[in-house]
Amino acid sequence: MERKIRVLIAKAGLDGHDRGAKVVAAALRDAGMEVIYTGLRQTPEMIVEASIQEDVDVIGISLLSGAHMTIFPKILGLMNERGMEGVLLFGGGIIPDKDIKTLKDLGVGELFTPGTLTSDIVIYVRNWAKEHKGINLESK
Repeated sequence: MERKIRVLIAKAGLDGHDRGAKVVAAALRDAGMEVIYTGLRQTPEMIVEASIQEDVDVIGISLLSGAHMTIFPKILGLMNERGMEGVLLFGGGIIPDKDIKTLKDLGVGELFTPGTLTSDIVIYVRNWAKEHKGINLESK
């Protein structure tokens, strides 16, 4: 049986707008991935704990609140503390270009801004999983 890419999608912080996260979760699921959506108002600790419990390959964070420079580094730090170096952390939301560069330099994967095609996100996650985990879902 072919192994699927396991993805956890979370809304971090107090932001209550989850339409984008749900659209991305559905697109990844429709592309053949196993997707766990944690819902609204997740803390970094809750996200990392759920990711460990679900044994995910990828964590996707949706963040529209402006707290990206706090939330992403906190999640990365917790991931490193828990030995999750082989798990991709990527995200999306309203994030200025200069902050995207800073976050990527810290170790966050791609950061998608409003208007990104869901197919671009699917391709990114597939390519990362193929390169880093040996999981190939090209045929799906």
